[in-house]
Amino acid sequence: MVEIEQTRERRNRIRTPRVAKHAGTGEVPNFTSTFDALGKLKLADRSVRVSASAVDINTGKTILSIDDRVELPTASIGKILLLIEVAARFDSRDFAPYGILDKVPGASVGSAGLWQHLQAPSLPVADLAALVGATNDNLATNILLRQIGLDAVRARTESLGLTKTALLDLVRDTRGPDDAPQLSVGSAVELSWLFGALARGEIVNSIASQRVLGWLSLNADLSLVASAFGLDPLAHRGADHNTLLVNKTGIDQGVRAEAGALRGNKRAVAYAASIQFDDKDIRSRLRVIEAMRTFGFDLLEYVH
Repeated sequence: MVEIEQTRERRNRIRTPRVAKHAGTGEVPNFTSTFDALGKLKLADRSVRVSASAVDINTGKTILSIDDRVELPTASIGKILLLIEVAARFDSRDFAPYGILDKVPGASVGSAGLWQHLQAPSLPVADLAALVGATNDNLATNILLRQIGLDAVRARTESLGLTKTALLDLVRDTRGPDDAPQLSVGSAVELSWLFGALARGEIVNSIASQRVLGWLSLNADLSLVASAFGLDPLAHRGADHNTLLVNKTGIDQGVRAEAGALRGNKRAVAYAASIQFDDKDIRSRLRVIEAMRTFGFDLLEYVH
């Protein structure tokens, strides 16, 4: 009964109406540039779908809200839910961080990841989680999912009170009519809440939250929102110019998404942005990336 009540409280917290801050007051920066950039995307192409959210981690105040409850494809961002379940299981004796998992036929998927290019036939569970955090490793993701089970990840997601964010399937090179149409989906408001809760040590428990943050701090993809922060993509686990970032990106055909937590010398913010668009040419893609970078500049100004 206690767990049911806690889940209900989480859901109510996420669903609480939020008032977007369209313009700053006093010394608080505004997000006018972000509204303009994302608005222009939709004006240029009516098929573009945008969702964004930013919440002050310390105060819980919503500082940006753009269709933040809309459920959109988020590609590899959903792998965070797998990492949370892995981190939670490390407290049980039958799922140790040093347990060895093997490559198996049929689990390998092209594109993202390093393990498919390495000779090592087996790796510890903790190393696979680190690969998922660092490179969105598809092979490591599938091996972990085969060990844990998608149902367990779904149960964990529901226990967190998330209703529009989910990891739907294994990673696949092609998706048939019987497969989930997307790897994952999510709403910006839930993803920004999730990163804020991780930063506060509230996901499962403080130790599990720190494990997940540790894996995510290895992320080498700073090509979207985080491209505005001026950090070293391969080495940013510590504060650089008083800027500390933990993030996760999701990239697929016609999908660009990012969620993270950013801390500066004045404030800390949890954010998420997802854009679904017609990836018909390089210009369309670059417009989306530039809009996400503009969001990053506004976030950087807010925390500093």
